[in-house]
Amino acid sequence: MRWETIVGENVRRLRIERGLSQEALAGEAGLAMRHLGRIERGEGNPTVSMLGQLASALGTTPSMLLETD
Repeated sequence: MRWETIVGENVRRLRIERGLSQEALAGEAGLAMRHLGRIERGEGNPTVSMLGQLASALGTTPSMLLETD
């Protein structure tokens, strides 16, 4: 599996578990909603900085966004 897909699936799963909309998470993370959508679909390639922003907004660590099943 591609890393972009793994990160996207983890971001989406955690966002839903926390009851956040894409709009709310994008705002908390300081990202454009369109970019967040691309990340969740595995089409975007987030920078390390973006992984940190997303992890912080989701109340987790960047390493959790890279975890595989």
